[in-house]
Amino acid sequence: MATKAFENHDHHACVATTVAAAEEVCARRKLRLTPVRRRVLEMLAEAHRALGAYDILERLRDEGQAAHPPVAYRALDFLVEHGFAHKIERLNAFIACDHPDTAPGANHRPAFLICRSCQAVAEAHVPPDDGVLGAQAADLGFQIERAVIEVEGLCPVCVDPA
Repeated sequence: MATKAFENHDHHACVATTVAAAEEVCARRKLRLTPVRRRVLEMLAEAHRALGAYDILERLRDEGQAAHPPVAYRALDFLVEHGFAHKIERLNAFIACDHPDTAPGANHRPAFLICRSCQAVAEAHVPPDDGVLGAQAADLGFQIERAVIEVEGLCPVCVDPA
């Protein structure tokens, strides 16, 4: 499975595509993608690794913006709420969504592949109600509404540094 985080690609095009998709979704849903929200999304899309709120604050300050913790948290909350970013629970950090045109929760339940060496994070589409977990839940009469699947290992670059 190829994914942007683990392969060479044009980062400028990647960021532009992510932001353009978010702009289109915001226009369609009548949401406001403020300059700070847009910049935070760009930072997440550029990184291809999870960034914490304080990483984002530091970057905003380095760019000359007056950034306080509520600024970053409000931007991140907006991006997560509307499906433009995901929270990586294990790292208490955030990544840009690879599928920002999908309505939050609408058949988009990603699993996250986290490289323990370089901290790159890839998003994989693995609905928890399919497969073994879904079958076991169904056998128990349990309906899965939300699942966070985070897998730690080594990315292709860290497995074979050559």
